[in-house]
Amino acid sequence: MNESTPEPSESDVLTAASAIVDAFAATDTQSYFSRFAEDASFVFHPEARRLNTRAEYEREWASWLADGWSVAACASSDQLVQTFPGGAVFSHTVDTTVNTADGRESYRERESIVFRRLGDGGLIAIHEHLSTVPDPADGSSAAGPNAAESKPGAEEVAR
Repeated sequence: MNESTPEPSESDVLTAASAIVDAFAATDTQSYFSRFAEDASFVFHPEARRLNTRAEYEREWASWLADGWSVAACASSDQLVQTFPGGAVFSHTVDTTVNTADGRESYRERESIVFRRLGDGGLIAIHEHLSTVPDPADGSSAAGPNAAESKPGAEEVAR
């Protein structure tokens, strides 16, 4: 461990990740985005492009809300924490149900969140990557029939 950039504890990473998942599950926009750095980047399988800043993601999120989207439920499982001096990677499987203008949708996805350790010892998310979970029945990489159309699920934490 580097004395000038200590590794966060597994407990601290799990707490930070849980706060993101909980804020996402509550569709709590302010709390959710406060846990990401302004320069955080986001890769979501349903989106055509990478979102290079938190502000870009916030605009997408606002458009989803305007279209009637909200999170009904979000559960994290199969969690893995990998720490390193100055940060950590948190990965998990996330089961999400969302409300849309067309009704409820549920899906299972995999998510990785990269955290950076702050000067005060806290953690802030600097990258989130959401991907589909292959269907074991057919070996497909799609999360379901609407996977290409779905909004990110978790955390979404995510996310």
